[in-house]
Amino acid sequence: MNKMSGQHALVTEGKAKAEAARKAAVLYYAESQTMAAISKKLGVSRSTVSRLLAYARKSGIVQITIRPPFSSESVLTMKLKQRFHVDVQIVDVESTLSQNRLLQVVSKVAAGALDQMVQSGDTVGIAWGNTTSEVVQHLPSRDLGGVSVVQLNGAVSTTSSGSAHVGFILSQAADRWNANVIHFPVPAFFDKADTKKAMWQESAVKRVLEYQRKTSVAVFGVGAFKGEMPSHVYSAGYLSTKEVYSLSKGGVVGDVCTVLLKKDGTWRNIELNKRASGPNPAMLARIPRRLCVVAGPAKAEALLAALNAGVMTDLVCDRPTAELVWKLANRAK
Repeated sequence: MNKMSGQHALVTEGKAKAEAARKAAVLYYAESQTMAAISKKLGVSRSTVSRLLAYARKSGIVQITIRPPFSSESVLTMKLKQRFHVDVQIVDVESTLSQNRLLQVVSKVAAGALDQMVQSGDTVGIAWGNTTSEVVQHLPSRDLGGVSVVQLNGAVSTTSSGSAHVGFILSQAADRWNANVIHFPVPAFFDKADTKKAMWQESAVKRVLEYQRKTSVAVFGVGAFKGEMPSHVYSAGYLSTKEVYSLSKGGVVGDVCTVLLKKDGTWRNIELNKRASGPNPAMLARIPRRLCVVAGPAKAEALLAALNAGVMTDLVCDRPTAELVWKLANRAK
């Protein structure tokens, strides 16, 4: 057997397994049939049925959502939707979870939400960061046609190219969707606004900017100055200690796509944003679906700024963070 025929056989085998898993899932979850009945109907053993159902869950054929009964959480969801005009999914978590574990739990839910948004032919914009790095690892594999994954903001700093961190995020998403990757190898922040302006005239950069303009789905986190897991922008040398102090004193609470935000969501009057490579809130607003993922109350103030800026259409966050955001929003009134 030559290499091409071997690859074809593997693809065919994979499709057959996926179809068998789908049939087993429909019988088990939709029709409530027993494992014994499914085994008899499909002509396979019970252990095979069990493996098919496990595969259906792992591959994303089956997605299980556990929702709490009508409670303060569901009321909070409606309040946030009405106040900020976004679709909100609040993840119920245990208060004892570590920040690492909390990020994993929230990211897994967000990955399911993101995967449902992405269809064949979409251009998906991804902003790098600790959160999106976790989200892409939980994406199910789907062989979509004509999908492109584009980096939304530069990652080069004075100490690092940022290529390893960003490359991992983009490659993970591309592998899950069999997508084309478009990198954006520019600084996160330019030294001078004029340098950025000149760079934006280069044909190679224009090509990436055009992909960004065609983005139909975007996913990003929210950077915050404080927290148990400091945001990559503030912990990896992208800004000096002096700059971070100055921004904090000036009312900046965080960023989205490395564009800095004040508590009320304003960003235009922040000088450093003229040198930022990421899309500002006005540019993000042109993208039809924009998923923001946030884990941990330490990011509540930055998340409120992002909500005030109108950068998202969809939000996935944990309940403690959502509760604190609502308190802060009402305190600011």
